[in-house]
Amino acid sequence: MISSRKHTPAQELRPAGLLAILAIALLFCSCSRAPKSGGELHVAIKADPKTLNPLMAEDEPSDLIRYVTGGVLIRVNRKTQDNQAELAQSWNIDEDGRRITFHLRPNLKFSDGSDFSANDVVATMKAALNPSSHSPKGDPLRAGGNTSVDAPDRNTVVMEFEHPIAGLERLFDEIAISPQRMAAAADSSVVLGPFAVQEQRAGEYVLLKRNPYYWKKDSAGHQLPYLQFVRMYVLANRDTELIRFRQGDIQLINNMLPDLFEQLHSEQPASAKDLGPSIEAEQMWFNEVARAPLPEFKKQWFRSRNFRRAILMAINRDDLARVAFRGHATPSVGMVSPANKLWFDQNLKPIPYDPSGALDLLKQDGFRKDGDVLKDKGGRPVAFSLITNAGNKARERMGSLVQQDMQQIGIHVDFVPLDYPSIAERMMKSFDYDACMLGLTNVDLDPDGQMNVWLSSADLHQWNPAQKTPETSWETDIDKYMRAQEATLDRNQRKAYFDKVQEIAADQQPMLYLVDKNALVGVSPKVRNVDPVVLTPQTYWNIEYLSLQQ
Repeated sequence: MISSRKHTPAQELRPAGLLAILAIALLFCSCSRAPKSGGELHVAIKADPKTLNPLMAEDEPSDLIRYVTGGVLIRVNRKTQDNQAELAQSWNIDEDGRRITFHLRPNLKFSDGSDFSANDVVATMKAALNPSSHSPKGDPLRAGGNTSVDAPDRNTVVMEFEHPIAGLERLFDEIAISPQRMAAAADSSVVLGPFAVQEQRAGEYVLLKRNPYYWKKDSAGHQLPYLQFVRMYVLANRDTELIRFRQGDIQLINNMLPDLFEQLHSEQPASAKDLGPSIEAEQMWFNEVARAPLPEFKKQWFRSRNFRRAILMAINRDDLARVAFRGHATPSVGMVSPANKLWFDQNLKPIPYDPSGALDLLKQDGFRKDGDVLKDKGGRPVAFSLITNAGNKARERMGSLVQQDMQQIGIHVDFVPLDYPSIAERMMKSFDYDACMLGLTNVDLDPDGQMNVWLSSADLHQWNPAQKTPETSWETDIDKYMRAQEATLDRNQRKAYFDKVQEIAADQQPMLYLVDKNALVGVSPKVRNVDPVVLTPQTYWNIEYLSLQQ
């Protein structure tokens, strides 16, 4: 099940004396030898990881580290989107989708040399499923209701769910298995993936070291990974990332900003790669958390369907794609990109740019223009702050364009770029913000991959996370349809349920989907075996096979 690399066969040579014999011997050796092992690959992450516990990873830096270090039972191949056997050499799901049995690869070891067994899987799954842990990786599994996890023998794990889960096997791509002794509080230092965390220096880097006990080998039988170290520099400023790429200090760049991509393309065309439309959108949402430290009148604005729809109607998203993204994006239709052909609801139509229509919609909630100022029914001028991460020029341009568009309908926007840790703190802890503009990283095309966003109980339900019970009727409906699609094995019925979710989201606009980005990456010619893909992590999804030209 492991992707094999192609080797070019040696041309047939006719020996002619000692030199020819030596040449053949050298050629034979070079063909049978793996890419030179060792070396240190350098990439960048935009902030310090919030956690090294793979079960708690929800911010992008933490999740990238989880991907590179975590051994999983089943991997969703980022290129083919097929399910790929990893720690589980095989698995089977019963007919009603409620029980999955994993048959583990025998004789595997963690990076510290300790033995891997079914007990480690059981402990990790129980930690993920524990509702008090609030693990974002466990959210999709918890949707299956009461769950039992057992190990009938050393190499077998059986999980049984109260309710069936469609696409069940794909969910295990997100759950890194840790040793039983540290499953609930893992730190990615003892792992089953190709690399383990060796050192973290806040604000500087995270250093990953090669797992000497990693179980994979290449097609020639050489042990993987080839690299000895991976250093992830913490670089909030994307300009600095490109400068260091030019200097050779960074070899791979994911999710390039459009203007930086254009710069690189003009200098090194072969290194700048536009992979085409991605499944990742730029979005904006308003803070609807009841306990947020905001004036009550603002909370009323933000909870209004008419207000949210009007804001989207007043934003010229064609300009966002053309100006902010230099044409490397298209206006969004909704929560699912049309690039996701299997699950996109073809019946949805984009909300048009219509400032006059936006004002008509706002009038239904008692808003009125007073000269150049929009006021609510209480006579208060309408104004809100909009935060985004500093250093992302495309988002900073988007914020300025949104600010200008809002001014056209009488709304004052205070646009505030912040460092990423400050944004994460406001989003997840203090809830001290009005509106936020960011992007979500999608790791799978399947709807189950969005359970930890769209369920009202989910921690990544950004506009109002971790609700004990749904606070609106439409969120109740989304919960119902998301759980229904997950519990339905018939794909057509799943599609119908997920279409319902998309239609409710398009009607209510809890998140305003602005543009769908193209996937833009930078690749140094010094890195071998790079095969960039649209899904995260774009340039190093196959990191165990990457090597450096010596």
